[in-house]
Amino acid sequence: MAGGFGAGGAASERAEFYQGRITGYFILACIVGSLGGSLFGYDLGVSSGVTSMDDFLKKFFPKVYDRKQAHLHETDYCKYDNQVLTLFTSSLYFAGLISTFGASLVTRNYGRRISIMVGSVSFFLGGAVNAGAMNIAMLIIGRILLGVGIGFGNQAVPLYLSEIAPYKIRGAVNQLFQLTTCLGILIADIINYFTDKIHPWGWRLSLGLAMVPATMIFIGGLFLPETPNSLVEQGRLEEARRILEKVRGTHKVDAEFEDLKDASEAARAVKNPFRNLLAPRNRPQLVIGALGIPAFQQLSGMNSILFYSPVIFQSLGFGSGAALYSSIITGSMLVVGALVSMSVVDRLGRRFLFMEAGIQMISSMVRIRSVTITSNLGFNSTLPKCRLAKISIPFLFFFFFLHQVYLCTLNI
Repeated sequence: MAGGFGAGGAASERAEFYQGRITGYFILACIVGSLGGSLFGYDLGVSSGVTSMDDFLKKFFPKVYDRKQAHLHETDYCKYDNQVLTLFTSSLYFAGLISTFGASLVTRNYGRRISIMVGSVSFFLGGAVNAGAMNIAMLIIGRILLGVGIGFGNQAVPLYLSEIAPYKIRGAVNQLFQLTTCLGILIADIINYFTDKIHPWGWRLSLGLAMVPATMIFIGGLFLPETPNSLVEQGRLEEARRILEKVRGTHKVDAEFEDLKDASEAARAVKNPFRNLLAPRNRPQLVIGALGIPAFQQLSGMNSILFYSPVIFQSLGFGSGAALYSSIITGSMLVVGALVSMSVVDRLGRRFLFMEAGIQMISSMVRIRSVTITSNLGFNSTLPKCRLAKISIPFLFFFFFLHQVYLCTLNI
């Protein structure tokens, strides 16, 4: 974690005295800051489509392409089984995991803005290397650079949005990160649909366009204000107050500014924070909130489904183009889910959305599984026997929508 602290929040005794309005400066900060989510979303969407493109497979993974052609009329998605292809996929996530440790130090010591800009530079370089890749080594290096960029962005952007937002709409503002992630997936799916028709270099265009959001974030970051929380954390009190007044659009920020200073002092007073985190009184929250819920969210398989969605749709009988088109629908459901969550989270609460969406997700997956069993979808089953499996597609789309509502509650 970056070591950030709240701005008083609703629990503060001074919260009722907070003043301010939605300013253009605040909107600009939210737009530029939230674009960090588009990095992860674009990569997730574009990579899933590229790995199903024949031109890409023929150049880097000819054995997978040959196996795909040999099983053209079968649903055996294991034809994509390849350790190097798996390395291409997983190297990004491994790099993102490792980079978060360095990102936390940069975010805490140099500010959220710098961390976002560092991530954009790394992501830009990764997109450039992947677009010009001539061999698998270049692909892996590019993926690692992309992973570092995503690690920095995922570390700093949610914290930045949370700290810059007025507490009354903090839930909705913080979900901008998830919204831009979904928009990144949707835009990438649309791009893949068209670049799949450009032979033989369409996949290069898909991967190279990752440089566009990275460039936008870097340029925007030059004008992005640092959060008052971070400035107070660094002891730059006068600058922190000036930024707070500009973001809130008023000079009457005494109550909120005092809460910022109190929170900073309280954070500094904590000795051995990790030991304190592991104290018996904090273990239930640690196990359930920090470990259990995020772990089970990943174990739901959402990211795997998103990454391999074109392959999954192909295994259900869709052609290459139709599979990419179905991925566009998937991305649209994610965006709708994020918008719905943003509109009701501050009114209904995080817990309600978390539980309701979770129950509906379970129901959707049970229905999908029952349909696939009924349709005998399995290893080396032929497509004519799998038509009933397509009934599961609406449930799969509904699962994406519900998962997005569920996931948004975790990022607040």
